[in-house]
Amino acid sequence: MLIPTYPFHTLNWSQIEKVIHPGKSGIALWQTFMMGEIRIRMVQYSPGYSADHWCDKGHIIYCIEGKMTTVLEDGRTFILKKGMTYHVGDQSDTHQSSTATGCQLFIVD
Repeated sequence: MLIPTYPFHTLNWSQIEKVIHPGKSGIALWQTFMMGEIRIRMVQYSPGYSADHWCDKGHIIYCIEGKMTTVLEDGRTFILKKGMTYHVGDQSDTHQSSTATGCQLFIVD
């Protein structure tokens, strides 16, 4: 990832609006900050959340709390737990995520 010139910046997430994104089941609450073309998000999935789409966008995801299951289009399944990260490039592995218990994520894409 190339991070272009950008001035030093701090961010208070408590001041960033939470936007509801319904899933196939449950909801995702997104707080989004754009740093030029780079999207930085805090995302909270409700218990029982399941994405309503397959995604081929690249992400760096850090799991702050909870546990999330990600299924790749080829059938492989991965569990992301508190303290873990996953990384995937654009158009690399189409994926879909869900959580039974809920989770909080920090995402850069």
